[in-house]
Amino acid sequence: MNRRILALVAILVLLAPFRALAEKISLTDISAYLNGIRTAEAEFTQINDDGTISTGRLFIRRPGAIRFEYDPPDKSLVLAWQGQVAIFAAKSNSAPEKFPLVKTPLKLILAKNVDLGRERMVVGHKSDGKTTTVIAQDPKHPEYGSLELVFTGPPIELRQWVVNDASGQRTTVILGKLTLGKSFRRDLFNIDLEQKARGF
Repeated sequence: MNRRILALVAILVLLAPFRALAEKISLTDISAYLNGIRTAEAEFTQINDDGTISTGRLFIRRPGAIRFEYDPPDKSLVLAWQGQVAIFAAKSNSAPEKFPLVKTPLKLILAKNVDLGRERMVVGHKSDGKTTTVIAQDPKHPEYGSLELVFTGPPIELRQWVVNDASGQRTTVILGKLTLGKSFRRDLFNIDLEQKARGF
């Protein structure tokens, strides 16, 4: 009897890694996790399409608001607010470049209700045994690009995303530890106030 028990334990130990490799976080659980985020803050490292690297701090307030503060010497700023995205270039003396949030892949995680189960929204869903990657796009406008989201868990945590934009550029954002539930001033994301502060 003892030999049988030992043999069974040995088989379970051997199978455990294979079982872990097969696991991936469901789209339902990921959608619920994203919908549960109201505010988040984290340090980030950004790898641009040309290979340059930037660092900074990220602030999220769902739905619809995000702020990327870049560390010196960059000092650039990216804001999403009230359906617009504004890019304030550190070395520019002109008004920020603006475009609609709905035309960017980031709208997928800043939406009021994230539903990754929608038809044709998810075009990739895989696990390497340690992380789960979801590749999502706007099913009505795939030409706007796609967003690759990488999660660990359980418990589920967003670790990085990759934006593949309409111009074909690829930008990777690697997140530090997310701090959830903090209160942020509304003007932290306000594009108009930022423009006025910069004299535009």
